[in-house]
Amino acid sequence: MAPLRVLCVHGYRQNRVSFREKTGALRKLLKKQVELVYLSAPHRVQPASSEEVPEKQNGSGPESGGDEDPRGWWFSDIQARSFNAQQQCEQSLGLDESMSVVREAVKIQGPFDGIMGFSQGAALVAMLCFLQEQKLEPEFNFRFAILVAGFRSSCEEHQRFYNAPLQIHSLHVFGLEDRVIPDSMSRELIPSFQDPQVLIHPGGHFVPAASMHRHIYQEFLKRFQ
Repeated sequence: MAPLRVLCVHGYRQNRVSFREKTGALRKLLKKQVELVYLSAPHRVQPASSEEVPEKQNGSGPESGGDEDPRGWWFSDIQARSFNAQQQCEQSLGLDESMSVVREAVKIQGPFDGIMGFSQGAALVAMLCFLQEQKLEPEFNFRFAILVAGFRSSCEEHQRFYNAPLQIHSLHVFGLEDRVIPDSMSRELIPSFQDPQVLIHPGGHFVPAASMHRHIYQEFLKRFQ
């Protein structure tokens, strides 16, 4: 049985290399079930100052954690070219270019069975799922989505992505001790999906992959194999 192919969308200030490293435990946990394919965002991000970098959580590193070649999917502050998940804004910068990068990856590297996003990447995944269901992206044909530390964008122009509950199968994963994306923000995204599955872990801002989580991932994935 061929493994499921999953497109992986990193968090803010990460890139495909660093996200692959930080999901090593997940790759090992699910190596018989999935092939994870990693993608880098198109926008370079200014390195964070020491004041801006959140404390590392459980040794996995936050999404603002000092990666080389930090990247982002869009900016909430257009002038500063920076992003904060809790920043209210009317317009963002860079989302269209990011959509094009995903579209091109699906066209060249696909097909993909599913898509997984972390933090800002999970917020982007929710938007991509909306576009797929509205048939606005003919290249997209994801059967499921995994959203880790996801959230609803606070940008006014993005609210169109949350008009109706999405039909795509979804697994929402978040930590009770997440200090970057509080669990309350992840919970606010859940109603945007119909019949979502939820995995809540006691840790912080990372992709959980302990043996206790294996059966939840496996139960979710096995329906697509």
